[in-house]
Parts: sequence; C-alpha cells; structure tokens
Amino acid sequence: MKHIFLITLLLCIFKISQGQDSTIVKADSMTFEAQRERVNHLLDERSRRFGEYDESLQKKTGVFGLFKTKKDMQKSIDILRQVVLNDNNIFIETRKLLDLKDAQSERYQRLAAEYDNQVSAYMKTITKLQNENDKLREELKSMENTDRGSGIMLYISIIVIIGLIIALIYQYNRHKPKKSDGIVI
Repeated sequence: MKHIFLITLLLCIFKISQGQDSTIVKADSMTFEAQRERVNHLLDERSRRFGEYDESLQKKTGVFGLFKTKKDMQKSIDILRQVVLNDNNIFIETRKLLDLKDAQSERYQRLAAEYDNQVSAYMKTITKLQNENDKLREELKSMENTDRGSGIMLYISIIVIIGLIIALIYQYNRHKPKKSDGIVI
C-alpha cells in the first residue's frame, strides 16, 4: 500500500512540473508569434514603400511630362531612404525573432534534459521499490514456511505430551494398590 502511495505521489509531482512548464512554453510561443507578426508587418510595409518608390521613378512632372524634376528625384530619394530605414528595422526585428527561436530551442533542450533526469530518477525509485517489494515477499514466504514448520512442531509436541500423560495415567493405574473391601488379613 505504501508503494502505491509513493508511486502516485511521484506521478502527481511530475504532472505538476509539466503544467508549470507548459505555461512557460505558451508564453514563449505567444511572444514568438507577436515578434513574427511584427516582422511580417515590416515586410509588408517595405513592399508598399518599394511600390511607391517604383511609381516615383516613373513619375515625370517636368516639361511636357518628359523630364524628371528635382522635386521628383528628391521624392524618390526620400522614399528610398524610408525603404532602407525599414530594411534596417526588418534586420533588427528578424534578429530578435531568431534570438527568441534560439532561446526556445535552448529551453526545450533544457526541459528535455530535466524530464529525462526526472524520468530516470522515477525509474530508479520504482525499481528500488519493486526490489524492496520482492524482498518483502521473499521474507513473507520464508516466515510462512517457518510458521508451518513451527506449527507442525507444535502439533507433534502436543501429541507427545498427550501420549506421555496417557502413559503416566496408565502406569499410575497399573501400580496403584488395590483397595480391598474392608477385610484385613
């Protein structure tokens, strides 16, 4: 009964530790998803701005629409500058995303090692308890055999004692002086 209780207790502790780790993993996954969305938003922004840059290159507001003005060229340069700044932000946010992924990978490896250690410890404990249980069963069988042997000895002793009592009673009755009917010779 004690062994079942210990095994149940160990399994409960294992489940509780798994529950705590799963909330950490969920929080990490949410952070990773938020960062990924940020990078995707920046990529969409880059595509939009690059489209604006392409349009600004095609735009010619000079004489009869044949030439680009200084203003057109400055607008293209400004848009291109925004694209470059956005690219820098994409690199920074992508680096953060990769760092999060690396951190998650390291955490998973650490958790796997911890779980492996816990499972190994549980297996050792269970093996130890099984060995102790086998040892106790052997002791119980040994005690039962000893009890049977002592029970047989008890019965034999009782039979011998009864036999001796009968023999004594028989001997006593055989050597007992006989009483006469009151006549003395």
